[in-house]
Amino acid sequence: MSTLALLVLLLLVLVTGLVVGVLGYLAHRHPALATPLLVALGGAAVIAAIVVPLATR
Repeated sequence: MSTLALLVLLLLVLVTGLVVGVLGYLAHRHPALATPLLVALGGAAVIAAIVVPLATR
């Protein structure tokens, strides 16, 4: 892999971690949002399942 591809992959991992952290914080501070956030995390898991094989090419 080229250096640019590795940097983009690192950025993707960092942004994903940030988004998951924010969603976890929202679910902790506002329990009524827990169900919509679970749906959002499920969607993020599906996106990750699609992106990871593409990133490893």
